[in-house]
Amino acid sequence: MLAAEKTVPQHGAPQHEGARNGNPIVSGRAWAVWAVGVLAYVVTVMQRTSLGDAGLEAARRFGIDPGLLAAFVFIQVAVYVVAQTPAGLLVDRFGPRLMLVVSGVLLTAGQLVLDAVLFVAVLGLVPRWFPARRVPLITQLTTTLGQLGQILSAVPFLILLHLAGWPVAFGLAAAASALVTVLTVAVVRNGPGKGWSPSQAMPVREIGSQLRTVWRRPGTRLGFFGHMGTQFSMMTFALLWGVPYLESAQHLSASAVGVLMTVFVLGTIALGPVVGLLTARYPTRRSGLVLGIVGADALIWTAVLILPGPAPRWLLVLLILVLSAGGPGSVIGFDIARTSNPRSSLGVAQSMVNMGGFSATLFVLAAMGVIMTALGGFTPAAFRVAWLVQYPIWLAAVIGVLVMRRPARTSDSECATAPVTGRPAPGSAARPV
Repeated sequence: MLAAEKTVPQHGAPQHEGARNGNPIVSGRAWAVWAVGVLAYVVTVMQRTSLGDAGLEAARRFGIDPGLLAAFVFIQVAVYVVAQTPAGLLVDRFGPRLMLVVSGVLLTAGQLVLDAVLFVAVLGLVPRWFPARRVPLITQLTTTLGQLGQILSAVPFLILLHLAGWPVAFGLAAAASALVTVLTVAVVRNGPGKGWSPSQAMPVREIGSQLRTVWRRPGTRLGFFGHMGTQFSMMTFALLWGVPYLESAQHLSASAVGVLMTVFVLGTIALGPVVGLLTARYPTRRSGLVLGIVGADALIWTAVLILPGPAPRWLLVLLILVLSAGGPGSVIGFDIARTSNPRSSLGVAQSMVNMGGFSATLFVLAAMGVIMTALGGFTPAAFRVAWLVQYPIWLAAVIGVLVMRRPARTSDSECATAPVTGRPAPGSAARPV
């Protein structure tokens, strides 16, 4: 039996009017709140990936080498990682709505802080507006639709950048964040009725104890390593090195690269609901699904990197499709954290999980920049060596998942257990861990 993590009751679930065939009916207001949250995330992803899609343009414009270009994105991701735990504490204390507004204001002012708070806040809305059985799928849809921001940065943003220049392109990106902030104030609420119960403020000296308690839960650590293994390769590719790699090492035209990056996003959109349904349908198989995605990543990169020259187009398309599963796969970590922690510390738990993939991304981004600078810049040989830094991260993540899934299954949490949602796989019983 593959591991599943212990589940805890999610108190304060939203109340829904009526029912259809025994299933709670989700209100139109819930969908409206979720839609505005997703729109905010779409704009955030667009801003987060805009520098990566303009990577070679930025290198030419500012006359910088790969190491310095990586430093820009390194700072961006470093701020994101450092902000994760404070973001989780703030969302638990003040609610998703206020933190969405604050994030929108910060995004409007500049692209440095980006979506560290916003992403955790959007995830915080889902379990408060939707019944528990729908949370895995809605969470997947949230992160999947957010990747539309990648298309916006890869196609219309780049076109605008080339036609109108940097001030206009980035100025309109900031204006989009301002518009989303206004919509958030008008539409988003923390929960239906009095569905929001903020966590109690605590002395600073007790915050460390709370963080240690959340981290000690095996499900939190299992989600952390699962997020690490599935997300970093996809994120490294999307944030910075994907477009330069396809143009410089694979000798693709700008239009061909745009097509592949669009396929990347469409693959994420297509695979997100599938992974969400599998997560809800087979909750005791979540860690196995994570390991499968990590294995597919390592296998396809090996197939591409062992070739002496440019890869055939069909193999590059397959690489893009496999990478696109990394986003939906990383969301499994959030679902593990959700079912392993009480609602009062859910923001902190999910922010800790989010640090797994982004910490690994931070390391790979910087290491690749250093390696390529040492080996002569944006050359095929330099890229081939640089991408090898992924393999130690995959190994560490796989070991972490294998080590933590047994404690996640058997540990006695201080939180009361509850049955796992979703029907069991045929021939086996879905059970609490």
